[in-house]
Amino acid sequence: MKILLLGANGQVGWELQRALAPLGELHAWNRELGDLAQPDALLSRLQALAPRVIVNAAAYTAVDKAESDANLARQINAETPGRLAQWAAHTGAALLHYSTDYVFDGSGCAPRDETAATGPLSVYGRTKLAGEDAIRASGCAHLILRTSWVYAARGGNFAKTMLRLAAERPALRVVNDQVGAPTGAELLADCAAHALRSLLLRPEVGGTYHCCAAGETNWAEYARWVIDLAKAQGQALQCSEVQGIPSAEYPTPAPRPLNSRLDCRRFESTFGLRLPPWEQGVRRLLTEILT
Repeated sequence: MKILLLGANGQVGWELQRALAPLGELHAWNRELGDLAQPDALLSRLQALAPRVIVNAAAYTAVDKAESDANLARQINAETPGRLAQWAAHTGAALLHYSTDYVFDGSGCAPRDETAATGPLSVYGRTKLAGEDAIRASGCAHLILRTSWVYAARGGNFAKTMLRLAAERPALRVVNDQVGAPTGAELLADCAAHALRSLLLRPEVGGTYHCCAAGETNWAEYARWVIDLAKAQGQALQCSEVQGIPSAEYPTPAPRPLNSRLDCRRFESTFGLRLPPWEQGVRRLLTEILT
């Protein structure tokens, strides 16, 4: 079975190269081969490869830049995924696609399940939702996994930034009114492989699911947790205070949802999996980057 992975060099894509390998003959394409901004060339290569499964881990993720680059964001996040889905529907292939909590407006305090009303606040969120809609409308066998606050040991991430700043400054000011669950790329990759295998055996499980680490925190609490754990592991850090501030004091071109809580019970029950607490993955991340 041929599996095509798009976005192979991204945070999640890098981990998917490992997680998907046992499922079949993996073809991992980076932007050079699988550029979603060049859909005609991509579809031509796709037709030649004829995979049984497409896993799309590529996306336009520059949330603030998307506000002034809406056409490219729409092409990468919505239009090309829609064409991939149409190809999958025509050929009988399956498609796994990642989406985001940004499809919601972030109001309230309750975790949102898959039936909750959407209402994206940003170009990024609107284009990701449009991509979801196009995939669902295609009729192809698919899994859409909505997630939040993704990090990986490879490349930059919030924890690394906080540790760098904590080594330089005695105090930090970090947003404290955005709530979600930091979710590791390796967890998302492993969950995708499990869910994809189930989809191939039981096509009826296809659909949209929420998938992120368990628990919740805000960015200021997350920063404190990371700094305290690093100090406990012997890191010499100057920072002795993390001051929480509202998002209004840290304006960005694209508004962020304040409530990024996702209810993942449908994913866990359908696929017989347990999503671990966010602290477990971040602790492993810190052990990896600090030793």
